[in-house]
Formats: sequence, C-alpha cells, structure tokens
Amino acid sequence: MIYLVEHFYSIQGEGRYVGTPSLFFRFGGCNMKCEGFGCEESAPNGSKVLGCDTVYAVNKEHFLQNWVPINSAKELLGVLELYELPKSVDIVLTGGEPLIYANEPIFIEFLQSLNEAGHRVTFETNASLSVNFEKYPIYREFVFALSVKLSNSNEPFSKRVRGDIINAIATNAKDAFFKFSIDAESIDLGLEEEIEEIVMHSPNTQVYCMPLGGTKEEVEANTEPLIEFCKSKGYNFSDRLHIRIWDQNRGV
Repeated sequence: MIYLVEHFYSIQGEGRYVGTPSLFFRFGGCNMKCEGFGCEESAPNGSKVLGCDTVYAVNKEHFLQNWVPINSAKELLGVLELYELPKSVDIVLTGGEPLIYANEPIFIEFLQSLNEAGHRVTFETNASLSVNFEKYPIYREFVFALSVKLSNSNEPFSKRVRGDIINAIATNAKDAFFKFSIDAESIDLGLEEEIEEIVMHSPNTQVYCMPLGGTKEEVEANTEPLIEFCKSKGYNFSDRLHIRIWDQNRGV
C-alpha cells in the first residue's frame, strides 16, 4: 500500500534547484527514524514525537490520520489537477523515504506518466534503498538528491551509508547530487571525514550542505558556521529557503 501524507505547490527550498516552482508529493514511510536530529512534532493525541523535521511522514503510529492510502496511479496524477501549474512543472517526490515504494506497480505507472508529460522529477532520498534500474529503466530519467544521513542522525553507519547503492544511483540516474543536513556542533566533530567517506562512493557528484533545523531559529543558528565550512571545502552551501521564509517544513 502506498501512502501520501501531503502535497503542495511551492518553491524548492533546498539543494540544486532552490527557488524553482515545484509540486511536492510527500509519501509516508521511512526505513530510518533519525531521532538524533532532535525535532519534535506534536501528535494529535498530544504526545511529543521525536525524529527528523518531517516525523509526521515517518511515524505512522502517531500520525495515521494524515496518511492517505493510494490505490491507483490515477489518484496521484489527479493531484496535478488541483493546482494551476505551469506546463511541465518540476515534481519533487519526498517523504519519509519515497523509494520504499520503488517497486510498486502504482508508483511505476505514476512515474511513467510524469515522464511522458515532460516533468523534471527529483527524488529526495536517503540513498540506502536500492533501485532496480534494469527492471525499471524509467528511473534513469530522474534526478536524485542523495540526502545520505550523517552520524548526527543517530542511525548506525551500516544502515545509513550504503556505498554500492550510492554509486548505483549516481551512475544510472539522469543526474544526482549529495545533500547533507549539518548542525554547527557537528562541524567540529569529524564531519569533514564523514562526508569524504560518503562522497568517495561517487567522487564526481556535487556536494550541497544545508543547515540542520526544523525552525527558522535553528536554521539561522547553524548557517554561518556551515558557510565557513563550505568555503573551506569547496562544497555548495544550500539554504533551507522554505523554513527561513515560512518558519516551517510542512506543506508550504
């Protein structure tokens, strides 16, 4: 079963295409919790749930009423009719982790339709789940933002860094780039070595670093130290424009 948590038309707030008008599909479900990011979300029952800044798309137990079951590709394609969109607008598939649905027939049909309509499609993925490019060559037509998790996620290395998968995606995709979420404290705790250990699996892929945070205050606190880090390493700094403008990461 595919679950869609939310959809919204906005601008891309991070990564290579910052500022680009984009239609976002946020799918429910993830193979990681990333509780180390320390973001709290209030569940409908009043409890506080710890995780990443989109924990509501990860924790089905506490946010089930937000998870809409999808039974056909037509339902997903119908989302495009709800907005006044430019022709072939950018589509961003995010989560959670959208690639947990990579082999679902409904998902494949949805992707094929988007590609036939001329949309640039970007997957925002943690790059730990494999993609069968041979069986489903449609994936070769898309861009992959490889948001590989660092140790500040509190996920084990063996789970979050899958070199073979990183290389396979970067090699087979139409385009790919690394995108890391970084807090100021981590910069002084071996971050440089961590990133290099990940990037070595696809050394010609561009690196974007963005400040960790689910609120404007948190993003701003981590911005200047991260800019200095990017300057020293030659990495691209990526703002989190949506959070800086709207002070939230949900549906804006």
